Amino acid sequence: MGFECVIFDLDETLYPRQAGLMQEIGRRIERWVQETLHLAPEEAAALRQDYLRRYGTTLAGLLAEGKVDADAYLAYVHDIPVERWLRPNPALARMLDTIPLRKVVFTNATAEHARRVLKALGVADRFEDVIGIREVGLRSKPHPASYRAVLDRLGVPGAACILVDDRPINLRSAKGLGMTTVLVDGAPEEGVDFVVKDVLEVGPLVARLLEGNPGKRGRPPRG
Repeated sequence: MGFECVIFDLDETLYPRQAGLMQEIGRRIERWVQETLHLAPEEAAALRQDYLRRYGTTLAGLLAEGKVDADAYLAYVHDIPVERWLRPNPALARMLDTIPLRKVVFTNATAEHARRVLKALGVADRFEDVIGIREVGLRSKPHPASYRAVLDRLGVPGAACILVDDRPINLRSAKGLGMTTVLVDGAPEEGVDFVVKDVLEVGPLVARLLEGNPGKRGRPPRG
């Protein structure tokens, strides 16, 4: 079977973590936990780390323990002028144009946040679909059910997909469903097929994978 889709994570995958946007979102998450659950700052930080360790995301932990209005939480933590941290990235746009496969974004954030980020990066028109946390029933990565929902939405099996993410834990779950996994800015470990230093290296990697896959599919790249 050939590759059909490249599924990109959003935050700290399509832009570097040094941009600082996720750090600001993290501060808003801790503030929400602190104010809503009436915790001291250090208690909120500890609870968030516990939820990240046990559930993968703060929201998943809050949902599991019945401590969240998901809509209010998502609106608050993503109420950020992303343009303050991000700028158009022509090199990213050119790299995406070289990939002759379906390209989608799958994020634990909301699709609305993702679209604002993609617009700020100047690549909103490069993706066929943007899949956020609501589109997969509030099931966060790395829960396997979230990936199954994405595959169902795209109408493809896992083996037809390349997943690009900056968190190894997210890649391990996807690998279990047959996806080829690419880690951005990390070290090789279980569940990671390939490691790239920068997302701009994904285009050449996909080209190499397609060259070695006689069953490849896809559309011609943009001019």
